[in-house]
Amino acid sequence: MTIQPTITPVAGALGASVTGVDLRSIDSVTVDLIHDAWMRHLVLFFPSQGLSPTEQRDFAHKFGELEVHPLTEKLEGTPEVTLLHSERGGRADVWHTDVTFSDAPPIATVLQNVRGPVVGGDTMWSNQYVAFESMSGPMRSFLEGLTAVHTAWPQGHPELRAERPLVIRHPVTGRQALAVNRLFTVRIPQLEQGESDALLGHLFAWGERPELTCRWHWSPGDVVMWDNRCTRHYAIGDYDEERVMHRVTVLGPYRNDSADDASIPHHEKAKLSASSAFERR
Repeated sequence: MTIQPTITPVAGALGASVTGVDLRSIDSVTVDLIHDAWMRHLVLFFPSQGLSPTEQRDFAHKFGELEVHPLTEKLEGTPEVTLLHSERGGRADVWHTDVTFSDAPPIATVLQNVRGPVVGGDTMWSNQYVAFESMSGPMRSFLEGLTAVHTAWPQGHPELRAERPLVIRHPVTGRQALAVNRLFTVRIPQLEQGESDALLGHLFAWGERPELTCRWHWSPGDVVMWDNRCTRHYAIGDYDEERVMHRVTVLGPYRNDSADDASIPHHEKAKLSASSAFERR
């Protein structure tokens, strides 16, 4: 029997709490209801689910093929489930979007709190649809002609890199989203280095404004699912206790490939010098 979940927005920009549903046993109609709410609210919070790694994996799999992350610690027996341990590098206290250095980034992340601090350790998300839509018309037009280069340099692998439009069109909703983030975006190749640094600094800050965000305080067993194509997130590091999370990421169409790509050619790189090293990142 289909149970109608209760969906309650948690902030004006994005995010909704979903109650009255057990993620272990949902039928196809409920999956469709969750998907519709996910497209509408971008981030869904499912309090007190307490899923096993296998149950978390199976829930995420209802929304697409699962990623086995190339660089993170996995759970034995469920390689699709990444272990994020605060004492073993599992702190993500920089605004970012997951795995944008890949040619095929995940479309969704399903994250569960296993244990963590009673106070602190919240996570924030930011709406990148509104980040783009709230810009002036001339700025939107300019950005639509640019690409951004993303690399895995923070994880020690600068050779893992991808270039895609700086503004992407969501393949389901058709809305455009600003697609850069502080952790992995290193370059706008159509611009001179100083221009690229200045514009990226502005775009990072523009997409992180408080009015674009929502915030969640975790309790053990909480599950959160978000759209990786149109959000950034930030795991606040204001705690000293151990924090353990389980993460599953879902693959699928990341952007509308039929949309126009960037139209501006790459900037000609500077002659070889000490300062040109920045151009070669």
